[in-house]
Order: sequence, then structure tokens, then C-alpha cells
Amino acid sequence: MPSMRLKIVYTLLKKDALLEFRQQYTFFGILLYIASTTFVIYLTMGQPDDHVWNGLFWVTLLFICINTVARSFLQEGRGRMLYFYTIASPVHFIFSKLIYNSLLMTLMSGLSLLLFTVLLGNPLQHAWLFFGISCLGGISLSLVFSFLAAIASKAQQPSAIMAILGFPLIIPQLMILMKIANIAFSDIVQNSLPELVLILIGFDFMIIALSYILFPFLWKE
Repeated sequence: MPSMRLKIVYTLLKKDALLEFRQQYTFFGILLYIASTTFVIYLTMGQPDDHVWNGLFWVTLLFICINTVARSFLQEGRGRMLYFYTIASPVHFIFSKLIYNSLLMTLMSGLSLLLFTVLLGNPLQHAWLFFGISCLGGISLSLVFSFLAAIASKAQQPSAIMAILGFPLIIPQLMILMKIANIAFSDIVQNSLPELVLILIGFDFMIIALSYILFPFLWKE
């Protein structure tokens, strides 16, 4: 039944939120990472121009995503995974992870944008538009790294596996995000903007579909 499935996903989401609340040092550690990274950029570059500002923001968001999302599967021990195996299906489990990490990265994207505008200046012509793009970008990055973390959690060297698998996926995604975000720095509308947004959304749906198809095989390991 759909209502029962939604209840299971909601329960798993609630579990992740409670763990995050109990382990507050990890959450505040990520906030400290965002603040220190932005402050170091400010000390070294001051207030850069538009293109540099845009590039630094997305690279910073990439590393924030790695530190935030990668631990979602790596922190789950074998005993806990065996328990989840008995109470939930793999589809419910992976969807709860994708949703939770997307919400978490939306929050981190907003905080990163706030710190960037405070310390590195505000070159944006359309701040709310860039905020929406940053949230979309944070969700896209979180979907990719959630999927990669699920695969890497079964390997001997999870960090190395994530780096190897993630590089060919993240580079084109970052390039698309930077091109989309350029519209927020000027009043000129790009002709190819709708196509780029559709490509990014299509990429997100592809990651969700791959998670739906492949994660049940990983679940059995």
C-alpha cells in the first residue's frame, strides 16, 4: 500500500534526523568546515570577480557535499544494516537516504550562499534566482554522492572508490551548474538555459533510477 510505504520512508527519515540531532558534533563540524573554508578564501582572495566567485562557490559546495553526504552510508555499521534488512525494503531505504541528504544539502547550500555573500561580497544581480539554482545544485550533488556512497560502503577503500567513480560524473555536472548560475550575475538571459536545466534534471532522474535498480543488488551483499 502507498500509505504504508510512505510511512516506512518517513520512519527512516525520522531515524536519520534523530541520529543527526544526537550526534550534533558532526553537524556543527560541517558548519565549521563551511565557515573556515569561506574565511580562508576571503583571506586569500578578498572579494573576487563574478566568474571566480561563481567557480569558488560550486567547488566549495562540492567538498561540503562530500563531507556531508558520504558519511550517510559509511557510518552505518554491519549490525545496523542487518537490522534495516529485516524491517525495510532496499527501495525504502535508499529513497529515505536520497531524500534526507537532499534536504540536508539544501540547508548547507543556503548557509554557504549566506557566508559567501557576507564575506566575499554580493555580485549577484538575481540573488533569489541563484539561491534556487544553488538548492537545485545541492540536491543534484547529494543524489550523486548518495548513490556513490551506497556503492563505496561495500568496498574495502570507500573513500578511494568514491573519488574514482565520482570524478567522471561530477565534472560535467559542475560545468552545467556553473553555466546555469551565470544568469544570476547579469541581466542577459542565455538561450540555452532551459536545455541546461532539463539536462540537469534528467541527470538527477537517471541517478534516482539507477539507485532504484541497482541498490537492491547491493542490499543483498
